[in-house]
Amino acid sequence: MSDHLLSGFANRALPSQKTRNEILDQINPDDFSWAIPIMRTGYGGRALVYLTIAGTSLWSIWQGGGAKGTTEALEWLDGGWGTIVLLAIILGLMAYAVWRVVDSVWDLEAYGAGIKGLIARTAMVVTGLVHLVMAGIAITVLIDHRSGNASGGGQFTRLVSSSAGSILLGAVGLMTLGAAGYYLHKAWSENYRTHLKANSITQRLNTLLKIGVAANGVVIGVIGVLIIQAAMFASADNPGGIGSVFDWLREQVFGQILVTALCFGLLGFALFCCINALYRVVPKASDRGTKTLGDALSGK
Repeated sequence: MSDHLLSGFANRALPSQKTRNEILDQINPDDFSWAIPIMRTGYGGRALVYLTIAGTSLWSIWQGGGAKGTTEALEWLDGGWGTIVLLAIILGLMAYAVWRVVDSVWDLEAYGAGIKGLIARTAMVVTGLVHLVMAGIAITVLIDHRSGNASGGGQFTRLVSSSAGSILLGAVGLMTLGAAGYYLHKAWSENYRTHLKANSITQRLNTLLKIGVAANGVVIGVIGVLIIQAAMFASADNPGGIGSVFDWLREQVFGQILVTALCFGLLGFALFCCINALYRVVPKASDRGTKTLGDALSGK
């Protein structure tokens, strides 16, 4: 869910353009060029996750089955060449977590050290922790399948059944809805364009990138609603992620069509992550004259 729970606050909390320019004027991009490979690896791993979920789900639907959640998709990879992809995903997610922390500590986005900048940089660390948890899920899938163990949900069920657990779950659901709103606003406003280099590829793919970001917002929004519902009814059948969204959509009218459309949307988000890996602008590590996609499409 990643760029995530606090990112909406982060984007509204950026320093003025003058302050950012003053910070960047004192920076030599070559001093931070070491961060670019970490960024590329991280976004590449993130792209692999969504590509795996959407790809395996579409294949399963084509074969007459149902869409797959994160864990199921990762389990499908475990074996043969799939294990190599799974390891690449683990490394990529860990790299993304490291990237978010590095981005925050070295302030590579030039947010500054004021209150607003600290909020933005804290959001990066939270995002990194979320992806570190996702990497942990992938590692667990790999270890459990090697050892033949099956994971249980007893502790989680007991947590959800308690009053404190329900309140905590409800708070997580509300934050998840906030993250969904952030992604939908990001798609609507197209402010992601200010973080991408302008070239023929990014300009041609802008519509697909917008659809991908919006689809991710829809997925996160449904997850948030399901989490809140689980908290309200203290349900042990708590949503575990994207798989729960697929299950819910499948029960609706034209459910299979909705699931298929959402899978294609997630392929668009995988593309969005891949494009970020290749063409993301890192302010302190990029030349000041770099033209962004936002500049190109607005005619600047």
